[in-house]
Amino acid sequence: MSYTNPYGNYTVIDTVPEDVIHLVSNHWYSFPPLNTMWYGLIAFYVALCTVFSLTGNVTVIYIFMSTKSLQTPANYFVANLALSDFCLMFFMCPPLLVNSYYGTWVWGPYACQLYGVIGSGTGCTSIFLMMCISYDRYNVIVKGIGAKPLTKGSAIFQSLMCWVVSMSWTLMPLFGWGRYAPEGNMTACGTDYLSEDFNVISYVAIYCTWCYFIPLFFIIICYWFIVAAVREHENNMRAQAKKMGVKSLRGDADAQKKSNDCKLAKVAMVTVSLWFIAWTPYLIINMAGLCNKSMITPLFSIWGSVFAKANTVYNPIVYAISHPKYKTALYQKMPFLQCAPESNEDDTKSSTTTNDDARLKDNDTFQI
Repeated sequence: MSYTNPYGNYTVIDTVPEDVIHLVSNHWYSFPPLNTMWYGLIAFYVALCTVFSLTGNVTVIYIFMSTKSLQTPANYFVANLALSDFCLMFFMCPPLLVNSYYGTWVWGPYACQLYGVIGSGTGCTSIFLMMCISYDRYNVIVKGIGAKPLTKGSAIFQSLMCWVVSMSWTLMPLFGWGRYAPEGNMTACGTDYLSEDFNVISYVAIYCTWCYFIPLFFIIICYWFIVAAVREHENNMRAQAKKMGVKSLRGDADAQKKSNDCKLAKVAMVTVSLWFIAWTPYLIINMAGLCNKSMITPLFSIWGSVFAKANTVYNPIVYAISHPKYKTALYQKMPFLQCAPESNEDDTKSSTTTNDDARLKDNDTFQI
Protein backbone atom coordinates (compact mmCIF):
# COMPACT_ATOMS: atom_id res chain seq x y z
CA MET A 1 0.00 0.00 0.00
CA SER A 2 1.59 3.31 -1.08
CA TYR A 3 1.09 6.75 0.40
CA THR A 4 1.75 10.21 -0.96
CA ASN A 5 3.81 12.02 1.66
CA PRO A 6 3.41 15.82 1.44
CA TYR A 7 6.06 16.15 4.18
CA GLY A 8 8.85 14.68 2.09
CA ASN A 9 10.74 11.96 3.94
CA TYR A 10 9.22 12.75 7.33
CA THR A 11 7.11 10.11 9.08
CA VAL A 12 4.76 10.06 12.04
CA ILE A 13 7.49 8.63 14.28
CA ASP A 14 10.15 11.26 13.56
CA THR A 15 9.25 13.31 16.65
CA VAL A 16 9.17 10.33 19.01
CA PRO A 17 11.89 10.57 21.73
CA GLU A 18 14.76 8.11 21.42
CA ASP A 19 13.95 6.34 24.68
CA VAL A 20 10.45 5.49 23.39
CA ILE A 21 11.29 4.61 19.78
CA HIS A 22 11.92 0.93 20.58
CA LEU A 23 8.26 0.57 21.58
CA VAL A 24 6.93 1.87 18.25
CA SER A 25 5.74 -0.74 15.76
CA ASN A 26 7.48 -0.87 12.36
CA HIS A 27 4.02 -0.50 10.83
CA TRP A 28 3.99 3.24 11.57
CA TYR A 29 7.24 4.00 9.75
CA SER A 30 5.49 4.24 6.39
CA PHE A 31 3.00 6.94 7.42
CA PRO A 32 3.50 10.71 7.12
CA PRO A 33 2.91 12.97 10.14
CA LEU A 34 -0.68 13.74 11.01
CA ASN A 35 -1.96 17.19 10.15
CA THR A 36 -1.54 19.39 13.23
CA MET A 37 -5.27 20.15 13.00
CA TRP A 38 -6.00 16.63 14.26
CA TYR A 39 -3.89 17.13 17.38
CA GLY A 40 -5.76 20.36 18.11
CA LEU A 41 -9.13 18.66 17.62
CA ILE A 42 -8.10 15.76 19.84
CA ALA A 43 -6.96 18.13 22.58
CA PHE A 44 -10.18 20.14 22.40
CA TYR A 45 -12.35 17.03 22.47
CA VAL A 46 -10.41 15.45 25.33
CA ALA A 47 -10.55 18.67 27.36
CA LEU A 48 -14.34 18.83 27.00
CA CYS A 49 -14.73 15.16 27.88
CA THR A 50 -12.50 15.61 30.92
CA VAL A 51 -14.50 18.52 32.31
CA PHE A 52 -17.89 16.86 31.82
CA SER A 53 -16.74 13.40 32.89
CA LEU A 54 -14.98 14.46 36.08
CA THR A 55 -17.86 16.74 37.05
CA GLY A 56 -20.52 14.14 36.34
CA ASN A 57 -18.80 11.19 37.99
CA VAL A 58 -17.72 13.16 41.06
CA THR A 59 -21.37 14.19 41.43
CA VAL A 60 -22.54 10.56 41.21
CA ILE A 61 -20.00 9.50 43.84
CA TYR A 62 -20.86 12.45 46.11
CA ILE A 63 -24.61 11.80 45.92
CA PHE A 64 -24.07 8.12 46.63
CA MET A 65 -21.81 8.74 49.63
CA SER A 66 -23.93 11.51 51.13
CA THR A 67 -27.38 9.91 50.68
CA LYS A 68 -27.88 6.95 52.98
CA SER A 69 -31.01 5.71 51.21
CA LEU A 70 -29.00 5.24 48.00
CA GLN A 71 -26.34 3.09 49.66
CA THR A 72 -28.00 -0.18 48.71
CA PRO A 73 -26.04 -3.25 47.56
CA ALA A 74 -26.74 -2.85 43.85
CA ASN A 75 -25.80 0.81 43.94
CA TYR A 76 -22.28 -0.10 45.04
CA PHE A 77 -21.82 -1.28 41.45
CA VAL A 78 -22.97 2.13 40.22
CA ALA A 79 -20.57 3.96 42.53
CA ASN A 80 -17.66 1.76 41.42
CA LEU A 81 -18.56 2.33 37.79
CA ALA A 82 -18.43 6.09 38.39
CA LEU A 83 -15.09 5.67 40.17
CA SER A 84 -13.71 3.66 37.25
CA ASP A 85 -14.78 6.33 34.76
CA PHE A 86 -13.33 9.05 36.97
CA CYS A 87 -9.95 7.27 37.22
CA LEU A 88 -9.79 6.78 33.46
CA MET A 89 -10.22 10.48 32.72
CA PHE A 90 -8.30 11.85 35.71
CA PHE A 91 -5.14 9.85 35.08
CA MET A 92 -5.17 9.58 31.28
CA CYS A 93 -6.37 12.89 29.91
CA PRO A 94 -3.75 15.33 31.30
CA PRO A 95 -0.86 13.38 29.71
CA LEU A 96 -2.83 13.12 26.48
CA LEU A 97 -3.37 16.89 26.37
CA VAL A 98 0.35 17.52 26.79
CA ASN A 99 1.19 14.96 24.11
CA SER A 100 -1.31 16.56 21.73
CA TYR A 101 0.47 19.89 22.20
CA TYR A 102 3.84 18.38 21.28
CA GLY A 103 2.42 15.99 18.69
CA THR A 104 4.10 12.92 20.19
CA TRP A 105 4.58 10.88 23.37
CA VAL A 106 6.85 12.87 25.67
CA TRP A 107 6.54 11.01 28.99
CA GLY A 108 9.03 8.21 28.44
CA PRO A 109 8.69 4.42 28.12
CA TYR A 110 7.64 3.66 31.71
CA ALA A 111 4.83 6.19 31.62
CA CYS A 112 3.69 4.61 28.35
CA GLN A 113 3.32 1.25 30.11
CA LEU A 114 1.51 2.83 33.06
CA TYR A 115 -0.82 4.69 30.70
CA GLY A 116 -1.71 1.43 28.97
CA VAL A 117 -2.34 -0.34 32.28
CA ILE A 118 -4.67 2.39 33.58
CA GLY A 119 -6.65 2.71 30.36
CA SER A 120 -7.05 -1.01 29.85
CA GLY A 121 -7.68 -1.69 33.54
CA THR A 122 -10.43 0.87 34.01
CA GLY A 123 -12.11 -0.24 30.78
CA CYS A 124 -12.11 -3.89 31.89
CA THR A 125 -13.41 -2.90 35.32
CA SER A 126 -16.35 -1.16 33.68
CA ILE A 127 -17.37 -4.19 31.64
CA PHE A 128 -17.08 -6.54 34.62
CA LEU A 129 -19.20 -4.15 36.69
CA MET A 130 -21.75 -4.16 33.88
CA MET A 131 -21.84 -7.95 34.20
CA CYS A 132 -22.58 -7.61 37.92
CA ILE A 133 -25.31 -5.07 37.24
CA SER A 134 -26.87 -7.28 34.56
CA TYR A 135 -26.87 -10.34 36.80
CA ASP A 136 -28.39 -8.36 39.66
CA ARG A 137 -31.25 -7.26 37.40
CA TYR A 138 -31.66 -10.85 36.22
CA ASN A 139 -31.75 -12.01 39.84
CA VAL A 140 -34.37 -9.45 40.85
CA ILE A 141 -36.66 -9.62 37.81
CA VAL A 142 -36.42 -13.21 36.60
CA LYS A 143 -36.02 -15.05 39.90
CA GLY A 144 -38.10 -12.57 41.90
CA ILE A 145 -38.86 -13.54 45.49
CA GLY A 146 -36.99 -16.82 45.00
CA ALA A 147 -33.73 -14.99 44.39
CA LYS A 148 -30.96 -14.84 46.96
CA PRO A 149 -30.83 -11.21 48.11
CA LEU A 150 -27.72 -9.24 47.26
CA THR A 151 -26.04 -8.07 50.45
CA LYS A 152 -23.72 -5.10 50.87
CA GLY A 153 -20.88 -7.43 51.73
CA SER A 154 -21.43 -9.44 48.56
CA ALA A 155 -21.70 -6.30 46.42
CA ILE A 156 -18.47 -4.89 47.87
CA PHE A 157 -16.68 -8.21 47.33
CA GLN A 158 -17.90 -8.48 43.72
CA SER A 159 -16.87 -4.89 43.01
CA LEU A 160 -13.44 -5.53 44.49
CA MET A 161 -13.05 -8.67 42.37
CA CYS A 162 -13.91 -6.64 39.26
CA TRP A 163 -10.98 -4.36 40.02
CA VAL A 164 -8.60 -7.20 40.93
CA VAL A 165 -9.38 -9.37 37.89
CA SER A 166 -9.18 -6.37 35.55
CA MET A 167 -5.84 -5.24 36.88
CA SER A 168 -4.52 -8.80 36.78
CA TRP A 169 -5.23 -8.95 33.06
CA THR A 170 -3.86 -5.52 32.31
CA LEU A 171 -0.66 -6.03 34.29
CA MET A 172 0.26 -9.12 32.25
CA PRO A 173 2.21 -7.13 29.60
CA LEU A 174 4.50 -5.81 32.34
CA PHE A 175 5.48 -9.40 33.13
CA GLY A 176 6.18 -10.49 29.58
CA TRP A 177 2.84 -11.61 28.14
CA GLY A 178 1.67 -9.02 25.63
CA ARG A 179 2.96 -5.50 25.23
CA TYR A 180 1.91 -1.86 25.44
CA ALA A 181 3.06 0.47 22.68
CA PRO A 182 2.36 3.99 21.33
CA GLU A 183 -0.73 4.18 19.13
CA GLY A 184 -0.67 5.54 15.60
CA ASN A 185 -0.97 9.21 16.46
CA MET A 186 1.85 8.79 19.03
CA THR A 187 -0.07 10.68 21.74
CA ALA A 188 -1.40 7.65 23.63
CA CYS A 189 -0.31 4.12 24.49
CA GLY A 190 -2.37 0.95 24.39
CA THR A 191 -2.26 -2.77 23.71
CA ASP A 192 0.15 -3.65 20.91
CA TYR A 193 -2.05 -5.22 18.23
CA LEU A 194 0.43 -4.88 15.35
CA SER A 195 3.21 -7.21 16.53
CA GLU A 196 3.67 -10.53 14.75
CA ASP A 197 5.16 -12.13 17.85
CA PHE A 198 2.98 -15.08 18.94
CA ASN A 199 3.37 -14.02 22.56
CA VAL A 200 1.72 -10.67 21.80
CA ILE A 201 -0.87 -12.09 19.39
CA SER A 202 -1.99 -14.72 21.90
CA TYR A 203 -2.40 -12.09 24.61
CA VAL A 204 -4.54 -9.81 22.42
CA ALA A 205 -6.72 -12.70 21.23
CA ILE A 206 -7.34 -14.14 24.71
CA TYR A 207 -7.68 -10.69 26.26
CA CYS A 208 -10.39 -9.70 23.75
CA THR A 209 -12.20 -13.00 24.34
CA TRP A 210 -12.10 -12.80 28.13
CA CYS A 211 -12.75 -9.08 28.50
CA TYR A 212 -15.17 -8.49 25.62
CA PHE A 213 -16.81 -11.54 24.01
CA ILE A 214 -17.50 -13.55 27.16
CA PRO A 215 -19.00 -10.55 29.04
CA LEU A 216 -21.03 -9.65 25.93
CA PHE A 217 -22.43 -13.18 25.72
CA PHE A 218 -23.16 -13.22 29.47
CA ILE A 219 -25.00 -9.88 29.38
CA ILE A 220 -27.02 -10.85 26.29
CA ILE A 221 -28.14 -14.07 28.03
CA CYS A 222 -29.15 -12.14 31.16
CA TYR A 223 -31.21 -9.65 29.21
CA TRP A 224 -32.73 -12.33 27.02
CA PHE A 225 -34.33 -13.84 30.13
CA ILE A 226 -35.13 -10.39 31.55
CA VAL A 227 -37.02 -9.34 28.43
CA ALA A 228 -38.87 -12.67 28.41
CA ALA A 229 -39.85 -12.18 32.06
CA VAL A 230 -40.98 -8.60 31.42
CA ARG A 231 -43.12 -9.72 28.48
CA GLU A 232 -44.71 -12.52 30.49
CA HIS A 233 -45.37 -10.17 33.40
CA GLU A 234 -47.06 -7.58 31.19
CA ASN A 235 -49.21 -10.23 29.51
CA ASN A 236 -50.29 -11.59 32.90
CA MET A 237 -51.18 -8.10 34.11
CA ARG A 238 -53.31 -7.40 31.03
CA ALA A 239 -55.07 -10.75 31.39
CA GLN A 240 -55.77 -10.15 35.08
CA ALA A 241 -57.02 -6.62 34.42
CA LYS A 242 -59.36 -7.97 31.74
CA LYS A 243 -60.82 -10.51 34.16
CA MET A 244 -61.39 -7.80 36.76
CA GLY A 245 -62.93 -5.45 34.22
CA VAL A 246 -60.36 -2.69 34.71
CA LYS A 247 -57.95 -1.07 32.31
CA SER A 248 -54.82 -1.48 34.40
CA LEU A 249 -53.48 -2.93 37.63
CA ARG A 250 -50.81 -0.27 37.98
CA GLY A 251 -52.39 0.97 41.21
CA ASP A 252 -51.43 -2.25 42.94
CA ALA A 253 -48.27 -1.72 45.01
CA ASP A 254 -46.63 -5.03 44.08
CA ALA A 255 -47.49 -4.57 40.43
CA GLN A 256 -46.11 -1.04 40.53
CA LYS A 257 -42.86 -2.23 42.09
CA LYS A 258 -42.53 -4.92 39.42
CA SER A 259 -43.19 -2.30 36.76
CA ASN A 260 -40.48 -0.07 38.24
CA ASP A 261 -38.02 -2.96 38.18
CA CYS A 262 -38.85 -3.51 34.52
CA LYS A 263 -38.24 0.16 33.73
CA LEU A 264 -34.93 0.06 35.55
CA ALA A 265 -33.94 -3.02 33.57
CA LYS A 266 -34.55 -1.07 30.37
CA VAL A 267 -32.32 1.70 31.69
CA ALA A 268 -29.62 -0.87 32.36
CA MET A 269 -29.96 -2.22 28.83
CA VAL A 270 -29.42 1.29 27.45
CA THR A 271 -26.38 1.79 29.67
CA VAL A 272 -24.84 -1.52 28.65
CA SER A 273 -25.53 -0.80 24.97
CA LEU A 274 -23.79 2.55 25.26
CA TRP A 275 -20.81 0.86 26.89
CA PHE A 276 -20.42 -1.55 23.98
CA ILE A 277 -20.80 1.27 21.48
CA ALA A 278 -17.95 3.00 23.31
CA TRP A 279 -15.54 0.06 23.44
CA THR A 280 -16.35 -1.83 20.24
CA PRO A 281 -14.16 0.51 18.12
CA TYR A 282 -11.16 -0.55 20.21
CA LEU A 283 -12.07 -4.19 19.56
CA ILE A 284 -12.34 -3.53 15.82
CA ILE A 285 -8.94 -1.82 15.79
CA ASN A 286 -7.34 -4.70 17.70
CA MET A 287 -8.90 -7.33 15.44
CA ALA A 288 -7.91 -5.38 12.34
CA GLY A 289 -4.35 -5.21 13.64
CA LEU A 290 -4.28 -8.99 13.96
CA CYS A 291 -6.05 -9.79 10.68
CA ASN A 292 -5.60 -6.90 8.23
CA LYS A 293 -2.90 -4.40 9.18
CA SER A 294 -3.24 -2.51 5.89
CA MET A 295 -6.43 -0.81 7.07
CA ILE A 296 -4.79 0.56 10.24
CA THR A 297 -3.65 4.16 9.83
CA PRO A 298 -2.68 6.75 12.48
CA LEU A 299 -6.03 8.51 11.98
CA PHE A 300 -7.95 5.23 12.12
CA SER A 301 -6.35 4.41 15.47
CA ILE A 302 -7.73 7.59 17.03
CA TRP A 303 -11.39 6.57 16.94
CA GLY A 304 -11.11 3.94 19.65
CA SER A 305 -9.99 6.56 22.14
CA VAL A 306 -12.64 9.04 20.97
CA PHE A 307 -15.54 6.63 21.57
CA ALA A 308 -14.13 5.22 24.82
CA LYS A 309 -13.76 8.63 26.46
CA ALA A 310 -17.30 9.61 25.47
CA ASN A 311 -18.55 6.68 27.56
CA THR A 312 -17.29 8.30 30.75
CA VAL A 313 -19.33 11.41 29.95
CA TYR A 314 -22.77 9.97 29.23
CA ASN A 315 -22.81 7.35 32.01
CA PRO A 316 -23.53 9.89 34.79
CA ILE A 317 -26.00 11.68 32.50
CA VAL A 318 -27.93 8.43 32.03
CA TYR A 319 -28.08 7.95 35.80
CA ALA A 320 -29.30 11.49 36.49
CA ILE A 321 -31.99 11.42 33.83
CA SER A 322 -33.24 7.89 34.32
CA HIS A 323 -33.35 7.30 38.08
CA PRO A 324 -36.01 9.26 40.01
CA LYS A 325 -34.51 8.66 43.44
CA TYR A 326 -31.05 9.71 42.33
CA LYS A 327 -32.53 12.78 40.67
CA THR A 328 -34.47 13.63 43.84
CA ALA A 329 -31.31 13.33 45.94
CA LEU A 330 -29.39 15.38 43.38
CA TYR A 331 -31.93 18.22 43.55
CA GLN A 332 -31.87 18.13 47.33
CA LYS A 333 -28.08 18.41 47.45
CA MET A 334 -27.76 20.73 44.45
CA PRO A 335 -31.07 22.59 43.99
CA PHE A 336 -29.51 24.99 41.46
CA LEU A 337 -29.48 22.12 38.93
CA GLN A 338 -33.27 21.91 38.90
CA CYS A 339 -34.53 23.88 35.91
CA ALA A 340 -38.14 24.24 37.04
CA PRO A 341 -40.36 23.17 39.95
CA GLU A 342 -42.87 20.34 39.58
CA SER A 343 -45.88 21.73 37.78
CA ASN A 344 -48.88 19.50 38.49
CA GLU A 345 -50.51 17.55 41.26
CA ASP A 346 -49.61 14.13 39.91
CA ASP A 347 -46.00 15.06 39.56
CA THR A 348 -45.98 16.52 43.07
CA LYS A 349 -47.52 13.37 44.45
CA SER A 350 -45.03 11.25 42.59
CA SER A 351 -42.16 13.40 43.88
CA THR A 352 -43.47 13.17 47.46
CA THR A 353 -43.82 9.41 47.19
CA THR A 354 -40.32 9.20 45.82
CA ASN A 355 -38.94 11.23 48.72
CA ASP A 356 -40.77 9.08 51.27
CA ASP A 357 -39.58 5.89 49.63
CA ALA A 358 -36.02 7.20 49.49
CA ARG A 359 -36.10 7.82 53.22
CA LEU A 360 -37.92 4.65 54.27
CA LYS A 361 -36.91 1.92 51.82
CA ASP A 362 -33.30 1.01 51.37
CA ASN A 363 -34.17 -1.70 48.85
CA ASP A 364 -36.00 0.54 46.38
CA THR A 365 -33.38 2.87 44.96
CA PHE A 366 -31.97 3.85 41.62
CA GLN A 367 -30.47 0.45 40.91
CA ILE A 368 -29.52 -0.28 37.34
